[in-house]
Amino acid sequence: MKRFTRFASILLTLVSIAHLLRILLDWRITVEHTSIPMWVSKLGVVLPGGLALLLRLESKERIPGE
Repeated sequence: MKRFTRFASILLTLVSIAHLLRILLDWRITVEHTSIPMWVSKLGVVLPGGLALLLRLESKERIPGE
């Protein structure tokens, strides 16, 4: 796995875990009197987690001739 691919995969995994913790521990986030809804964290688990998984799968594929 190339260095940047590994870094991106780890970073996306950490973001996904942080959103999952927010959901499980029921952390409320408010930015300037605006409450951030939980559905944002649900997307924050699925999207970065999916991208991290795709990066790992892509890095394991070998292209003939390379």
